[in-house]
Amino acid sequence: MREPSEGAAHCRLEHADQLLRYPFGFPGSPCPHQRIRGYVMEEWGEDHDDGTVARVAAIDIAKASGMVCLRVPHDTIEGRRVQKVWTVASTTNTILELGDRLVCQGVERVVMEATGSYWRPFFYLLEARGLDCWLVNARDVKNVPGCPKTDKLDAVWLAKLAERGMVRASFVPPKPVRQLRDFTRTRTVFVQERTRHKHRVDKALQDAQIKLSGVVSDLFGVSGRAMLDAMVAGERNPRTLADLAKGNLVKKKPALIEALTGQFEDHHARLLLSTIDHLTAQIDELDRLIARTLEEITTPPGSTGTGGEAAAVSARTLAEKLDAGPGIWPATAQIILAEIGADMSRFPTPEHLVSWAKLCPRTVQSGAKNTSGPAGQGKPLAQGRSR
Repeated sequence: MREPSEGAAHCRLEHADQLLRYPFGFPGSPCPHQRIRGYVMEEWGEDHDDGTVARVAAIDIAKASGMVCLRVPHDTIEGRRVQKVWTVASTTNTILELGDRLVCQGVERVVMEATGSYWRPFFYLLEARGLDCWLVNARDVKNVPGCPKTDKLDAVWLAKLAERGMVRASFVPPKPVRQLRDFTRTRTVFVQERTRHKHRVDKALQDAQIKLSGVVSDLFGVSGRAMLDAMVAGERNPRTLADLAKGNLVKKKPALIEALTGQFEDHHARLLLSTIDHLTAQIDELDRLIARTLEEITTPPGSTGTGGEAAAVSARTLAEKLDAGPGIWPATAQIILAEIGADMSRFPTPEHLVSWAKLCPRTVQSGAKNTSGPAGQGKPLAQGRSR
């Protein structure tokens, strides 16, 4: 059996054009790149900025509590770590006490993972306490398959990943942008709810043998809304209702009289407009709050990408610029700013933003074969769709 020669690498590589990467180089290597039996060996320099954190805390968050794991260096023994694990309730006072304890321990970073929105109290309160909080994706911190699954083990595993710099923070916008996001998302829900109730109005009219939707294109246009208000007020004469037509509907008075002849009763009137008017008032109030919040949000100086020291720009100005683009309405521009914020330094390149919004397919590479995977669920509002 032939003995391997000194300084040579003997291993099996999966593909013919695969690069053999060895971070510290092989003994006797004369240069950082060598070709061994048809393979290219590339030497990688050691990355000194490895992102490790000496004093770290991790929280695995549930609905009513959170499992905390604290890992800090030993006071006297160099190279040894001290680990403490305990449970805290998801109440304000308990989380504030946790923040004081972590500050006293000199924690440099708090990493948390949760299902749904249960992370918000921990993140917001600990961030207000001055701690560096990271929210991580549960998909990126899965434990080793086959190991027991408990909250304690998950918290310990998350802490170990965090102290070695093996996690990445999810995008959590600053407080003003979070408030704007709450306003725009609530407005979207109210608009959808109002649309649903408008459809119910047509069903109520059909139940009363009122075929108005077959003549007018919009039941809640100027003419349609005037007729609905009159019916709710007690008017039942089809000719009187048809006289409320405006614009091109004046030419359709005979068809309107026929469509407005039915059995509309008082209980139908109670089903029509009260809920829609209430939702419309709520939407108008949210529009006012969104406009005021846009004035309060500004871009950091020099972050507009124009080079030099650019002055801060309000989010309202950015919304107007987005509105000038084709296919973007004012409400859409406000939603975009609420989802991605006004500080584009969060995304190094436009490609990063597109990838974060899940608008491009995922790259899957194996050897010489490059394929594309699914784009993922993404953020519906950031993608311009409500659901």
